[in-house]
Amino acid sequence: MLIDAGLVMMADTRTNAGIDNISCYRKLHIYDGGDDCFIAIATAGNLSVTQATLSKLAEGVPNPETGEIDTLWTVPSIFKAVQLVGNVLRTTRHETEHGMEAEGVSFGATMLLGGRVGSEPLRLFLIYDAGNAIECHADTPYLQIGEYKYGKPILDRALDVNTPLNEAVKLGLISFDSTMRSNLAVGLPIDMVTVRADPACEPEYFRIDQSNAYFNDLSRQWGEKLREAQAAIPRPPFIKHKAPVIV
Repeated sequence: MLIDAGLVMMADTRTNAGIDNISCYRKLHIYDGGDDCFIAIATAGNLSVTQATLSKLAEGVPNPETGEIDTLWTVPSIFKAVQLVGNVLRTTRHETEHGMEAEGVSFGATMLLGGRVGSEPLRLFLIYDAGNAIECHADTPYLQIGEYKYGKPILDRALDVNTPLNEAVKLGLISFDSTMRSNLAVGLPIDMVTVRADPACEPEYFRIDQSNAYFNDLSRQWGEKLREAQAAIPRPPFIKHKAPVIV
């Protein structure tokens, strides 16, 4: 989520290759260079593709034009970081797709990249495995990847650019709770980072696990409020409460 107050990025940690093969892997990766650079990358899709992409970025990528090694620490802007990640993700996908196609394995992968370099404003992008990207804008101040269809309506109804940062975090957690209720492929812990728009503010990191009292109470209250709202809405008058008696 990219709002006037700042940037919020969240990712769960569950990966699965079938209902009997569920593992926990970090999907939110932080590159914090202090005042010079802050980049956060969230990943979804094929784990081997995303891990290989991040490993290549960590080692650095030769730049044929400059002869230098490009890394996320050397990019001059967030857009250049997006281009670098997109190129590496596309190359990695091409390297692995032949073998995965033969095995019938899905090799799709997407990434969210947000942050700032130097004094530029915070930005947020969605990077596709073809290497292209779209940017988050004020009309729709969030981007999602992975299993998002269950939690998306929460953000569509309630989030806008004027939402306070702590309210945005609440909405994000409700969105995750709604997704986890309907999809076993998403689960705790949830990793999260918030970055305020003020460059003087430091990023803040959180991990929401099964013992987190706030999240457990949020989940309980959200379920109760939904049932109360559902009960408060009048029933459709064109459907009779009791079936008519026919003599």
